[in-house]
Order: sequence, then structure tokens, then C-alpha cells
Amino acid sequence: MKETQIYTELWHSLAALLRSYTTAHGLNRSQSAEILADEVSLTARHGARWLELRRAGPSIAWARENGDRGVFEMTEHAKLRGPAGEEDLDMAAEAWARELMV
Repeated sequence: MKETQIYTELWHSLAALLRSYTTAHGLNRSQSAEILADEVSLTARHGARWLELRRAGPSIAWARENGDRGVFEMTEHAKLRGPAGEEDLDMAAEAWARELMV
């Protein structure tokens, strides 16, 4: 598999994980988040909270409604690498979903 294809597949997986986890976190309250995704951007919104992700190859720039922002790098092992180290994609998606659905 080509390197660019790996990151595209991981990107789609991240979007699917975020959809699943926001749905799971909203079940108790019958609420859901709006998830809009394409090949290079992903936006998750729930009420006043939002998360925007923009991808360029393995690099993902992120921004939140409160002004926080940063950059992660996807690894071929389905992890996000940032200033605090590496985190599995599914764990990052679950944490973002939990924060959005509060």
C-alpha cells in the first residue's frame, strides 16, 4: 500500500471513529453531533462546541471553539504524534467526542 493511501485510509477511520464515539456519548440524552468530513477536512459540531481538523498528508492541524489549536502527525501505526507523545487514533477520537458531547 502506498504511503499516501495509508494516511487517506487512517483519515477515513478517524472520521468514522469520531462519528461512532459522538453517537455513543449522545445516546443517554438523545443528542448527536454533526460530523462533516471530506478528503482533507473534518468538522465535528455539537451545540456551541466544535472541532476542526485539516489534513495534509500525515499532518493534521486542529482547532477548537475556545481558540486552542495544534498539529498532530499520523503514524503508519494508527497513532497521532504530538507534543505530549503518541496516542492511538481511537483514544484521541473518544476523548474529542467526550469533550464535544458534554
